[in-house]
Amino acid sequence: MTTMPTTSDPTAQAGVLLTETAAREIKRIIQEQELNAEKVRLRVGVKGGGCSGFSYILDLTESQKDTDEEFDQHGVKIICDPKSLLYLNGVTVDFRDEIMGRGFVFNNPNATSTCGCGSSFHV
Repeated sequence: MTTMPTTSDPTAQAGVLLTETAAREIKRIIQEQELNAEKVRLRVGVKGGGCSGFSYILDLTESQKDTDEEFDQHGVKIICDPKSLLYLNGVTVDFRDEIMGRGFVFNNPNATSTCGCGSSFHV
């Protein structure tokens, strides 16, 4: 497990961040799907493709590689492979439940542009 260094610099990036709202939704999904909360991890990553170059990946998994970076946010264990972390360091994952739609939203400070639906980005 990697721990990000603590710093007093508020602009310092701290891996993958999860809002309390997103963490509550992840925990609800884990419970609803009767997954083992002690073993399951939220994998956050990127893959090539999408209308803006890269697409975000969110997956609940019990599989973790030795090279994965691990973060703990609001009681949710988050893992990210090192290559994805190059594009996701400092990203905040939120959850919105609004009239116009319901789902996870990414606020990525590394993205120079995003598509209209918010599921892909370009750096």
